[in-house]
Formats: sequence, C-alpha cells, structure tokens
Amino acid sequence: MASLKDIKTRIGSTKKTKQITKAMEMVSAAKLNRAQGKAEAFQPYTDKIREVVSSIAAGSDDVSHPMLTDREKVKKTGYIVITSDRGLCGAYNSGLLRETMRTINKRHKSTDEYGLIVMGRVGRDFFKKRNMPIFQEIIGLPDQPDYTDIKSIASTTVQMFEDELFDEVYIHFNHFVSAISQQVTESKLLPLTDIAEGEGEESQTPARVMDYIYEPDAGTILEQLLPHYAESLIFGALLDGKASEFGARMSAMRSATDNADNMIGELTLKYNRARQAAITQEINEIVGGASAQN
Repeated sequence: MASLKDIKTRIGSTKKTKQITKAMEMVSAAKLNRAQGKAEAFQPYTDKIREVVSSIAAGSDDVSHPMLTDREKVKKTGYIVITSDRGLCGAYNSGLLRETMRTINKRHKSTDEYGLIVMGRVGRDFFKKRNMPIFQEIIGLPDQPDYTDIKSIASTTVQMFEDELFDEVYIHFNHFVSAISQQVTESKLLPLTDIAEGEGEESQTPARVMDYIYEPDAGTILEQLLPHYAESLIFGALLDGKASEFGARMSAMRSATDNADNMIGELTLKYNRARQAAITQEINEIVGGASAQN
C-alpha cells in the first residue's frame, strides 16, 4: 500500500503535468487560429490560378500540356506525405501513416513501383525504419510556413513528373474539418486531368472561356502556370495539414488535462482515506495504551 508521502508526491507531479498540458492546449489553440487564417487566405490565390488554367484548357483546342494528360502506362507513382515533426497530437500521424501504408500495399507489389516525398520528422522516421524509398524529405518546417519554405521540394517534385520519373503523384494529408475532427485525405496532384476536364473538388468557380486575352499566347502562359499551380496545391495541402495538426494537438492536450483532473481527484480521495485510516489507527493506539496503563 502506498504511503501518504508517496500519494502526496503523485498528486504534486500530476498537478505539474496538468499545468503543462493546459499550457500546450492554449498554445495549440492560438496556433490553430493563425493556421486557419493562413489556409483560408491562400485558397483564393489557388482558385484564381485554377480559373485561368481551366479557361485556357477549355477554350483552346490546339493547346495541350503533358501535365494535363494521363499517361498510357503508369510505371511509378509518387506520394507526398505530410506529417508533423513532433508527437503529442493524438492519432494525427498514426491514422495518416496507416492509411498511406494500406494504399501503397494495395496498389503496389514492389518498391520499384512507387516513391515517397515526405514532409515531417514523424513520417520520415516511419518510412526509413521500414526501408521504403524516400526520394525527398523536409523536416523542421515552421509552425506557420511560407511558400519559400517548401518551394524547392515542391518544384523538384513537379520536375520529377515532367522528367517522367513519376507518372502520377498523389498527396496524403489530414484535411481540417474542425478543431476536433481531421480527415485523412488523398488528393491526386499530377496529372492535372480534372482541370482539363473542367471538373474537380478544388474548383470554386466555373471556367470562363472568353474572359481573358493572353499575351504572348495561351500555350506559353499554360507552360508557366501549370507547374506553379501544382506547387500551390502542395503548399495548400501543407497549410491544411498544419491546421489539422494544431487542432489534433489541442484536442489531445485537452483530453490529457481532463485525465489529469480525474487522476488528481482519485488520488486526493485515496490520500484522504489513507490519512483518515492513519488518524484512526493512532487514536486506537492511544486508547489501547491508556487502557493498558489502567
């Protein structure tokens, strides 16, 4: 049976843990607000690029681009996987990595058929431990990343597709639904067939074919815009994933704080009962001693 001193020590350490988890919850809530704002502010930019590209693809029959066309045979698939650098965020990483592994095992029979581009230390360590093919990795991204932070890895990924190292590329990330809910999402990045067809979930506004006059010509603009649009989709997924990460961490720390409260209550009750038992025993010993003297 634990002594009164041991129980009191556990109560003290649990209270200190509660202070830490409560502080982390508040910090994550503040970061979540900033991440949501940044993701929402970036979305109109991506939508406008898509509108222009859709207009060119739909309105110019003689204009085409390899990034808009499915390849006849898919030899190798690229997966961009966006995880966090740190833990303490519930099932944020484990759910995403589990779904990514399930998808890879379902689609591919060999490591020659796919490659990974990993953002985040947790994902990098997970795939390295399993000797899976990592083509690019980036860790240590700031909590509020800028486009320049991922410009290199994004442009290199697009270049890998253009060089036919990958025949298709998918993004795996946690889509932000609410502060307490994130959805593991797979989005096809390349080829951009949904633009060519004028469809896709990303589109917010129908393509307006005659709204633009192109200078020097539609083909040249398409050549410049398509890689940039693909890179913007990667950055948008990262911003979405960051908001999801902070929401998951906030929820995890709130749950930890609640668990600490419950544990403190149980330990306090246990301490009071043990203390009462000790007092009762002392009284009995005093009474017993007095009776023996008489």
